[in-house]
Parts: sequence; C-alpha cells; structure tokens
Amino acid sequence: MSDPNLSPQPQSPQKATPLRCLTGAVISGAIATALYWLTGSIVQTFANKPIHSDNPLTINLAAAVRTLVIGMGFLGTGIFAVATLGLVALAIQLLIQRPSATD
Repeated sequence: MSDPNLSPQPQSPQKATPLRCLTGAVISGAIATALYWLTGSIVQTFANKPIHSDNPLTINLAAAVRTLVIGMGFLGTGIFAVATLGLVALAIQLLIQRPSATD
C-alpha cells in the first residue's frame, strides 16, 4: 500500500507581492534591454552589408529574411518591455490596495 503522506500534493500558487513583482520587472527589463541592443547591432550589421546580386529572387529573399530577423528581435524586445511595465503596474496596485489582515 502506498502511504498517502508520500504522494505529491498540489502546491497552491504563491501570492504576488510588490517585491516579487519588482524583481520580475528588473529581470524582464534587463532581458528587454539586452534584446534592444542586440537588435540594434543586427540592424547596423545588415545596413553595413548590402545585398550584392543581379538576381531579383535573391534580393527579395534576402530582404525578406532580414525583415523577419529584425522583426523578431523587436517583437521580443516589445514583449519583455510590456511585461516589465505590467509587473511594475501590478506592484504599484498591490502597494495601493494593501491586503487586509484576514487574508
């Protein structure tokens, strides 16, 4: 027979606190900043290396790939930036609401 005390119990989710929100915001902000600088570096690299070809298909494909790479970089930057703003806003909301003593 298996002991019921040894079976894994589902853990209740931990409550959000302003400190946890701000810690997550700092981490997310650092990632957003790193992605911003990385994307800027990619843009500069692409700008300094033009496409040399007479074939229109090659030029179109290269332009499409460059657009997708730059777009993905800025998409990641935007997602982490919005997450940072949301976490800061949540921390402010938690500070304003001040949970009651019965919670």
